[in-house]
Amino acid sequence: MTYRVGYIVGSLSQRSINRRLAKALTKIAPHDLELVEIPIADLPLYNHDLDDDYPETGRRLKAQVEEADAILFVTPEYNRSIPGAVKNAIDWVTRPWGSNSLNGKPAAVIGASIGAISTAVAQQHLKSILAFTNSPVLGQPEAYVQYTEGLITENGEVTNETTAEFLALFLNAFTEHIKRNLG
Repeated sequence: MTYRVGYIVGSLSQRSINRRLAKALTKIAPHDLELVEIPIADLPLYNHDLDDDYPETGRRLKAQVEEADAILFVTPEYNRSIPGAVKNAIDWVTRPWGSNSLNGKPAAVIGASIGAISTAVAQQHLKSILAFTNSPVLGQPEAYVQYTEGLITENGEVTNETTAEFLALFLNAFTEHIKRNLG
């Protein structure tokens, strides 16, 4: 069986190192994972006033999350937390009240940064938010990628063998997490 994994890149930049990481993950993914991007750049800021007339971008996002078997967040860390775009996407996906598209959906979090602790603090915040949405999150291995120039090429090739092996290990663990949670 192949699992469809929707991935959300937390950075809106097309030159983002997290977008490069996401491309690498799509290339490294085991044969039973199909990774498909769920774009979030065109979402307006979530506003409860729009719940009765949900905008098309919000409906499309919810549908893409619902069509996926699992969700992978590939996110940078901004000011020791998650980017506003990621939180905004989660707000859209879990509303209106009673229609939480993340409920029970297996998830995992990974991120890259040039800093020594990479995206550790942002990932902890994101895991806390996902726990509240009742989305079972992969606990181990945690995946904090310290990005150095040339680690991942523009087309997603990982140039460091140890990093490539770790990313494969992470994706295999995520596959097992999905299988456990979807039965």
